[in-house]
This record gives sequence, structure tokens and C-alpha cells, in this order.
Amino acid sequence: PYTFHFRGVREVLGPNYRAAQAWVEVTRDGEPLAQLYPEKRLYASQDTSFTEPAVVHGPLRDFYASLGEVKADRATWTLRLHVKPFVSWIWAGTLLMALGGGLAASDRRYRVAQRQAAASAVQEPA
Repeated sequence: PYTFHFRGVREVLGPNYRAAQAWVEVTRDGEPLAQLYPEKRLYASQDTSFTEPAVVHGPLRDFYASLGEVKADRATWTLRLHVKPFVSWIWAGTLLMALGGGLAASDRRYRVAQRQAAASAVQEPA
């Protein structure tokens, strides 16, 4: 249901790199949802290039965009686009499990059983 519009690439200068930055708009039924700005960075000090993906987080889905290599004609780029539903819910599930573990550990029955086990160990002859 999402439409991705590639709006172009521009040159960006960072503190220690040069980058080609793409502009991608995400819409749904004509309504704008997100602006993505992935980059292909060139670090002159190390003569290496890295891809800096663009990520827009949402409660129901995340958008990812990654700018790949430019083709020989210098006008065509490779662009990877992903829609990942419910990624934020992974973290909510982790917090829910931690809360459940804390509640289980605070159960009075565990403390009583531990005291009874310690008391019976003291009473048993060696």
C-alpha cells in the first residue's frame, strides 16, 4: 500500500566525508508518511566508502532505505527499500518479559520455600 518516490541525489559535505545523499518520499494513498535520506559516504582519510541507511521508526512499521552503487552512466543508482512491520514491538516484548521475570522473582512463595530449605538443611545431621 506504500508508494516510494525517488526524488534524486545531491552532493553533501560532512565533517570528514563527502556523500551522495538520496531523497525518497514515502506516501500512502497520496498522503505523505516519511522522508528518507540514505547516503553513500566516501571517507577521504581512509579512501573507503560506506552506506548510511535511512530509517524512520513508527509504532506499526519501520521504513528503511539504502543507497547502493552508481552505475557507469553516473545517472542510475541502486536503491533498496524495505517496510518492516512491528519492529518496535520486539522491544515492547522484551520489556514485557523482563517485567514478568521481575514479578515472578518477587513472588512470596519462592522466599518461603528458600527459608524452609535452609531451615531443613540446618536441622539435618551431617
